[in-house]
Amino acid sequence: MKTQKSDTDLRNKKNTTVLGKESELLETVIEQLGKINDDASQFIQNERRHHSLPSPDVIKEVVDALRSVLFPGYFGSPELTRDTLHFYIGSTLDKTFRTLKDQIKRGLCFVCEEHPDVDRCTICDERALTITKSFFSRLPAIRRLLSTDVKAAYEGDPAATSSYETIFSYPGIYAITSYRIAHELHSLGVPIIPRIITEHAHSTTGIDIHPGAVIGECFFIDHGTGVVIGETCIIGKNVRIYQGVTLGAKNFSLDKNGKPVKGIERHPIVEDDVIIYSGATILGRVVIGKGSVIGGNVWLTHSVPPGSRIVQVEARTEVFQEGAGI
Repeated sequence: MKTQKSDTDLRNKKNTTVLGKESELLETVIEQLGKINDDASQFIQNERRHHSLPSPDVIKEVVDALRSVLFPGYFGSPELTRDTLHFYIGSTLDKTFRTLKDQIKRGLCFVCEEHPDVDRCTICDERALTITKSFFSRLPAIRRLLSTDVKAAYEGDPAATSSYETIFSYPGIYAITSYRIAHELHSLGVPIIPRIITEHAHSTTGIDIHPGAVIGECFFIDHGTGVVIGETCIIGKNVRIYQGVTLGAKNFSLDKNGKPVKGIERHPIVEDDVIIYSGATILGRVVIGKGSVIGGNVWLTHSVPPGSRIVQVEARTEVFQEGAGI
């Protein structure tokens, strides 16, 4: 019994010593992370602003609610009828309006430079209300565009059995829906939130569409994984692209401090009725003319006229004998 007690005392003593060392380590790390200097300031919410940032989780709920209104019966309440549709849309939009307005206000307040020292900025509150009203007035137009995207997905994919299937299951429709919502908010000057929306869709589908891009109706992304569409892209009507396509920038103009200049037009313009096959990379402010077809794995950094057919150089087949070709 004495030996057992001695062993227990020894283990407790060792544990106390270990915990003491861990405590010292934690205190050191806390002290270092708690120092606010120039390097660390970017990771710390500006202490002058007593506002919460927009919540990605709440914004996702807003997008889900809007999807249930834009595609009623597919998402949200599955038992809608013509008699209950009006009530469902009304109650959903009423709640979503208030939630979105609060999130927009948070985003505006966080970047506001006019009154950064006050807890409540009436200017941001009024602006959030105006923006939310404008955004909601555009919902019918968003649904009209999405209806053309769904039609393009069904008609452009021989594997699609119905338009319902594309709405329910196609990652391209999910990403485009998120983009169309985010684009309207972006065009209304909403900070942070549009990028949260498209980056969530990016993480879910592998399709990265910047909310600043301008995309016409009847847009179809087939398969989708690895698609990148840059901020200043302009895409016309009836455009179809496949997985792995990049519409990116060739290079970046730098300011006097060697940092990229923001907001300049640096991404491609894709005109109407263009098809871009998988793995194609198109870089810079180039124009892909109407009705062109860009083949798979093509690397393109110059404009092409309407009706172009751009493909890779044809591979050659040769016979190598007795070590030839090594």
